[in-house]
Amino acid sequence: QVQLVESGGGLVQAGGSLRLSCAASGRPFSTYTMGWFRQAPGKEREFVAASTYMTTTSYADSVKGRFTISRDNAKNMVYLQMNSLKPEDTAVYYCAKGSRLTLSTPDSADYWGQGTQVTVSS
Repeated sequence: QVQLVESGGGLVQAGGSLRLSCAASGRPFSTYTMGWFRQAPGKEREFVAASTYMTTTSYADSVKGRFTISRDNAKNMVYLQMNSLKPEDTAVYYCAKGSRLTLSTPDSADYWGQGTQVTVSS
């Protein structure tokens, strides 16, 4: 059983930054592919970023160059640094554990956090 707990969401002005954190239980965390998804009101949950156990990272085109995913395997933590935020980044952000090496769609995750709200004002 894996539990994921996100933190760090909030309200920020356009152009600002936020850092999301996800604390994970379960071992061995270092072998997990971890990622972030987001869901805006009335829209489907979408992929944001992922990090494999080899620390290979991938990003949605909409966030490339602005968001950075990182992890600290010693602390069972994964982070999402979000810079140059835009109003269209407003969503509930979810931490997820991949059920396999590639994590790029919601159905490739087997555990989810409860989500944290990010609101970007214009």
